[in-house]
Amino acid sequence: MAKITVNCPNCGAPVEFSWASSVQSTCTYCNSILVRTDVDVTKVGEVGDLPNDASPIQMGTEGIYKNLAFVVAGRIIYEYENGGWNEWHIVFNDGTSGWMSDAQLEYVISSEYKGASGESIPPGHSIQVGKQFHWGDQTYQVTSVTQAHYKGVEGQLPFQFWDADDCIFADLRTTQGRFGTIDYSDGDVKPVVYIGDAVDYNNLKLKNVREFEGWTR
Repeated sequence: MAKITVNCPNCGAPVEFSWASSVQSTCTYCNSILVRTDVDVTKVGEVGDLPNDASPIQMGTEGIYKNLAFVVAGRIIYEYENGGWNEWHIVFNDGTSGWMSDAQLEYVISSEYKGASGESIPPGHSIQVGKQFHWGDQTYQVTSVTQAHYKGVEGQLPFQFWDADDCIFADLRTTQGRFGTIDYSDGDVKPVVYIGDAVDYNNLKLKNVREFEGWTR
């Protein structure tokens, strides 16, 4: 699908769905959350005021990961007892997409790992630190379990996600430094596994970043 522009059903302003993977978008004029189906675009909710953010990443930030250029298309915001973090939806120039986690100036890029679908993953309430999973040729061990609260969205996402409540995330590591997350934001019915790598800010060669007082690259 080529980029399409629709009129917001709430205020009439133009709203873009820029990629084939874009299912949800946000109207920047009235903050309506819009979901695209095969036949129309429907308003499903509204974005409240987003929390203050100390990240240099913003909508439209561009970068490079593993020799592939990407652009930031959307964001999900979470908060937990020790702070908060952003999950940035990124779209690569080959049409694939992934996620860039951004917490306290630490960055991880990951994508969904389909190979975990056949493995029994414990429900979120019983996942424990130390649990091991064997995916591909790597052994991932749970290093932390976090209960977070959904705080908002912006931009374009590859799925509907606009009215979540508390979510559980299990972070994993390998001895070779790879990163993984079990995402229970859809509950225990369908946990999703993402795997990827911690990345250095400078190595991402980011452009169109947000500059503000107190931020230095």
